[in-house]
Amino acid sequence: MGVLDLFDIKGKTAIVTGGGRGLGAQIAETYAEVGANIVLCSRKIEGCEEVTKQLEEKYGVETLALKCNITDPGDVNNVIENTRETFGSIDILVNNSGATWGAPAAEIPLEAWEKVINVNITGTFLMSQAVGKVMIEQGGGRIVNIASVAALKSSMPEVMDTIPYNTSKGAVVSFTKDLAVKWGRYNINVNAIAPGFFPTKMSKVVMEEGGDAILSQTPLGRFGGDEDLKGAALFLASKASNYVTGDVVVVDGGSHLL
Repeated sequence: MGVLDLFDIKGKTAIVTGGGRGLGAQIAETYAEVGANIVLCSRKIEGCEEVTKQLEEKYGVETLALKCNITDPGDVNNVIENTRETFGSIDILVNNSGATWGAPAAEIPLEAWEKVINVNITGTFLMSQAVGKVMIEQGGGRIVNIASVAALKSSMPEVMDTIPYNTSKGAVVSFTKDLAVKWGRYNINVNAIAPGFFPTKMSKVVMEEGGDAILSQTPLGRFGGDEDLKGAALFLASKASNYVTGDVVVVDGGSHLL
């Protein structure tokens, strides 16, 4: 097998939650470009439908767009059933859907805390559990959880006053490591990506208000771009990472080092 063959996922089926915009759309395009079947799901299906249409036209791949609240087991099971009915297998899951809330820690309402925790932790668990059952049955698969550099270090409130988000992403890292141990025997690789600051709808306010401070603490001196997550996403979805599990690939321009 040649080196490039290790990155071949043509014909594999990938589910990307929250794939209608931002980093999810970037990851979905990565997999479509190399010939994978793409399933995008989100609470707002319109964005998923738009992205899947673009991927079909640009890369000629088969796609599916589904409405899904990842904190609702019924919605999650519907995604699994539709994916299996359409493509037969589920080879890759990217848990990308996320929520955040910005406010001083002393002022965050309980409902805001619960919303972020439910989406970022419970939703990741429910999707992983449902897909994991399929992967165990079929003899293996790949789960890629989207964590954050915020899980790896603290942040000054003037830059990122989002303690529910930071806490939830720390939990995603712990979840990734423990699930990798639990499911390694089933040939399921479970890893995470910890992105730094990429221009997305979720990060827009933080980057506008604290951009200079963020860049001053980023050794590469820039924010993430449209191509910067693609290599890590493909690596963790392919045979190239066969002997990697429970790891966190940090894609942040070096900001976690400072």
